Amino acid sequence: MREKLQSGERLRPIDLARGHGLSTQAVRNYEEAGILPAADRTAHGYRTYTSLHAGALRAFLALVPGHGHRTATSIMHAVNEGTVDEALRLIDESHAQLLDDRRTLRAVESALRDLGPAAAPDPAAAPGSGGMFIGVLAQALGIRPATLRKWERAGLVRPRRDPLTGYRVYDEADVRDARLAHQLRRGGYLLDRIAPLIAQVREAGGLEPLEGALRDWRARLSARGRAMLTGAAELEAYLRARG
Repeated sequence: MREKLQSGERLRPIDLARGHGLSTQAVRNYEEAGILPAADRTAHGYRTYTSLHAGALRAFLALVPGHGHRTATSIMHAVNEGTVDEALRLIDESHAQLLDDRRTLRAVESALRDLGPAAAPDPAAAPGSGGMFIGVLAQALGIRPATLRKWERAGLVRPRRDPLTGYRVYDEADVRDARLAHQLRRGGYLLDRIAPLIAQVREAGGLEPLEGALRDWRARLSARGRAMLTGAAELEAYLRARG
């Protein structure tokens, strides 16, 4: 909510807080954190704010949805300290992170498309087990068995052991995870970034339920991008007011 203020009008903490559903203590905390410029004091020591403080508060609250509380705090602190270039650097970093998140999403979506229907395990590869031995799966993916063992250590695949031979056996879900990991590795993603995505596939119960999660992810990225635009507009208004 944008306050209707007269130029030079003095405001109390409650006046700033009321329009945003905040407590007066929150307003004081924001000032102490450097989110708001330092307030003037009355002869009795009470804080008084102006339209400039109201603009700072609007800018901060608009920045939070797109950049997060910590980064929004750092941006406002930098602006109020007169280091606008630092504030712009922080904003650039947030945009770069958003772009990176979008690339990751596209890579996952592309990997899911490339996977297609999962290949049925070859029972002959692991007699009586209903799965694939490591050599057969490695050959199917065009990788070395050592790579699959490395992925296992990273938590990307979780093969069981054949009770007769002690060999690794990859069930249908393991084959799916290995194929997804392979696609993402081909896209240049590191193992520590792939592991959380594989975990999400497991939690979703497969690739099909994950599609809903990806739609939600895409919607969150879009909302974050739009929030960044809103935050930028309010921050620009605040910078103009500061002169």
